[in-house]
Amino acid sequence: MNEKEITGTLNRVIEIDLSSKKITPVSISEDLRRRFLGGKGLALKLMYDRLNPGIDPLGEDNIIIVMTGVLAGTSTPCSGRFHAIFKSPLTNIIGSSSCGGSFGRMLKTNGWDGLILRGKSPKPISLKIHHDAVEFLNAEELWGKDISVTQAQIGGKENETLVIGPAGENLVRFANVASGYRYLGRGGLGAVMGSKNLKAIVAIKGQYKVVPFFPQRFEKLKKRANDYINRNSMSQLMRDYGTAANTEFVIRNRMLPVKNFTFGNHEKAIEITGQKIKTNHDTKHHTCKPCSILCGHKGVFNNTIKSVPEYETLALLGSNLGVFDPNFISLFNDICNEKGMDTISAGGTLAWVMEATQKGLVRTDLEFGNSDKIIHALNATAHLEEFGKEIATGSKALSDKYGGKEFAIQVKGLEMAGYDPRGAYGQGLGYAVANRGACHLSSFPVAFENFLGFLKPDTIRAKPEFVKFFENFYAALNSMDICQFTGYGLTLETFLTKMTPRFFLAFLMQNLPSFALSLVDFSIYPDMFQAVTGMKLSSRDFLIAGERIHMIERLMNTNEGIRKKDDTLPDRLLFEHRKDDPEKRCVPLIPMIERYYKLRGYNNEGIPEASFLKKLKL
Repeated sequence: MNEKEITGTLNRVIEIDLSSKKITPVSISEDLRRRFLGGKGLALKLMYDRLNPGIDPLGEDNIIIVMTGVLAGTSTPCSGRFHAIFKSPLTNIIGSSSCGGSFGRMLKTNGWDGLILRGKSPKPISLKIHHDAVEFLNAEELWGKDISVTQAQIGGKENETLVIGPAGENLVRFANVASGYRYLGRGGLGAVMGSKNLKAIVAIKGQYKVVPFFPQRFEKLKKRANDYINRNSMSQLMRDYGTAANTEFVIRNRMLPVKNFTFGNHEKAIEITGQKIKTNHDTKHHTCKPCSILCGHKGVFNNTIKSVPEYETLALLGSNLGVFDPNFISLFNDICNEKGMDTISAGGTLAWVMEATQKGLVRTDLEFGNSDKIIHALNATAHLEEFGKEIATGSKALSDKYGGKEFAIQVKGLEMAGYDPRGAYGQGLGYAVANRGACHLSSFPVAFENFLGFLKPDTIRAKPEFVKFFENFYAALNSMDICQFTGYGLTLETFLTKMTPRFFLAFLMQNLPSFALSLVDFSIYPDMFQAVTGMKLSSRDFLIAGERIHMIERLMNTNEGIRKKDDTLPDRLLFEHRKDDPEKRCVPLIPMIERYYKLRGYNNEGIPEASFLKKLKL
């Protein structure tokens, strides 16, 4: 079949009612595209128009929206991503998850920018999407099977899949969804699919090819983007060692989570650094397409070639549980990947159970450093066996039931990622106010505090300004659906930033943050948007779109009851210093929150002011 051409996007989304099997095309207007871009932003707007506050996340009324960005299907560096929005069964607020891999690109070849899934099938099914047709396939024989087995049975060279494992079927609150060897990890999307009896979605290669509106301009921008990425030092570290490159920075600054965030380092921590893993496990690239950074790696673990665990997995299922052998961490990672569970929430919850067991709050045989017990607990959690049935609810639900809230390392119900904020105060603010919970990717100020050294980590100065800026910036990137790691190369390698002496740049960022941020050149992103779609988008429009996207998500959460009391951190991080920190630092959150609220246009309860929403045309 001859391929037809899509110029950027077709601006069509397919809405599928799993209860009635009704299929409805939804058109996306140019105004909607310009204001919400695509990916996360467009999915949030479509969700806002459809989802009633207060619904049960595991009930029939929940909605899943899977959305591509305008760059999907092009050869833009690091654009092999897509986004999912849903109400989270782990947090009871809006859940969002970004994923690499080719499912979004394959979906777009069928002429669809995204999927809206509603209702519930009366029995287990899979969906097959090809051209304008959707087939509802019986999946009863697939129900109960691990992810790789399911992928092998329904996959092929001409299709891409989204698949849940037993954890999703059993409604584990932090169950994830696999797209090849990448995962929609956070917030429990797998449980939402399981609650709808939806085992898998298969996208067959379609008849469309994506071409840019301005092809010559696009090629020039692509070349510039690759040049920036290839000469950037952080991009090179990711290329050499994957996200495990972050481990050395974290160790150096004593902010590695060890034994449920009680310590910030350990004598064996060097074993989980990217450099050590590359040497000991013969790693090679194993990455998304198209990608210039090449952060994905595979290596030899337990005499078998496996994906190298990401930094978050090394930290949360490794050091945080008192385990520093990458071979064991790889086994934990394999279980989560096969059964379909988020490694961050699994590790954070198991660490709470270990400490709660020590303190006599619960009765289990889990203990820090015991790998055999961890393997057993992960399997038990996925299948709701023994105490695993309780672990499957997450650390917040467990601490609400048994006590120990002060050491349940979560925000708004979402377990915290692997950067102890007592070593980076801006990251503490970022965790506290992030829309989906303790999310490191909502703003990630730790990169400027500890990795790059532009901001002093243990001061509150400039942190609210940087958190707000990066929240807006990353919301826009996740709506273009281009990898956030491109932010290093595509902003730090631009002419003005590159020519400014480093000490002076750091001085401006620390002391004149608003002025420093106004000088950041991220114009290549809106330029790429325009080259692909033909729609004019300035840098200011791009950043305002990011703010609009962030704010509509916040508004949806306040409609679910989120208030200032929820924008906080566990007491351990606010009042208890790390046992190996000679400076005895805790996160001074309150003054940062107060400044952040003023910058954001929130009232004293954390609700967006009506005048500010009007300004953003919400």
